[in-house]
Amino acid sequence: MGVFIAEVQPRWSDMDSYGHVNHANTVTLLEEARVALLFTEGARHGAEGMARGVVVAKLSVDYLMPIIADGNPVRVSVSVSDMRHAAFTLDYRVHSGPLEEMAAVTAQTLMVPYDTASGRPRRLTEGERDFLAAYRSGSNGA
Repeated sequence: MGVFIAEVQPRWSDMDSYGHVNHANTVTLLEEARVALLFTEGARHGAEGMARGVVVAKLSVDYLMPIIADGNPVRVSVSVSDMRHAAFTLDYRVHSGPLEEMAAVTAQTLMVPYDTASGRPRRLTEGERDFLAAYRSGSNGA
């Protein structure tokens, strides 16, 4: 499979006074792409446990150029750069133009599978690991 591409529609309310998508609202675009990958695609490929519990433990965002909410969707590419037994890292590249153009935003989230019933982190299941491995971009992790 490789990289997952999500088309996410910025809302007019996402814009700041300069006509750019506000930095905090950009994080919401990342979330929408992450949900599409982990919950929707995950359920289609036997990793439905992701929808029952996974949390962001760390977020890093680099804003490289403005994203303009012009009525068109942005494309968010998502890949897995690191995978451990109880955590994984997602890499994002947000493009407001063609994917070949420079990304407007790059980001990473450290994700931790979470058991909502016990209120504690959990290990990835074998099915979840197999699903994430299909989107692996690096060679780190166990």
